[in-house]
Amino acid sequence: MSVYARNMSAYTPIVKSNLLMPSESSARWQECNCLALRQAARHVTQFYDQYLASTGLRTTQFSILAKLQGLGPMTINALARELVMDRTTLGRTMLPLERDGLIAIRDGILDRRSKELAVTKAGAERLRRAAKLWVEAQKEFEERFDPRRAADLRGLLSEVVACDLEKPQAAPVSRRQSARTRLA
Repeated sequence: MSVYARNMSAYTPIVKSNLLMPSESSARWQECNCLALRQAARHVTQFYDQYLASTGLRTTQFSILAKLQGLGPMTINALARELVMDRTTLGRTMLPLERDGLIAIRDGILDRRSKELAVTKAGAERLRRAAKLWVEAQKEFEERFDPRRAADLRGLLSEVVACDLEKPQAAPVSRRQSARTRLA
């Protein structure tokens, strides 16, 4: 397993690559879909972040601005669903955008108890500048990874997002069955 840390614009290994996780399933950790997806996501995010750095936006913030610009004002819950993101994580990620005046948080139009997010003029301008750099990152990624494979990857990842991955609920256990289980 290799873990990398960013050090002076270079990636330096900080864990020996031959170490295994100490468990009976350590031989299968390389088959972990979640780990593979998260590593790939971090790797690609770091790549795009390098391109966007001069705008002061991170990839996650760019995504928030792009969704809001494309879909128009929406509630925090609706945006979290669109981004497949936890609401509290979205809340922390958008705070710097609000602080910098790139998004505005207003009372909801339909329900004044809800909060609606919208891109400000400053946010639209920052997004416009960042979009040019995003296009460069997108082009470079596709040149390195292959345009057809990149399109296939996006298709597969869209299918993953659309797949129902909710954990099945356990069947309710009656009190009598529960008592028998404890006595056994």
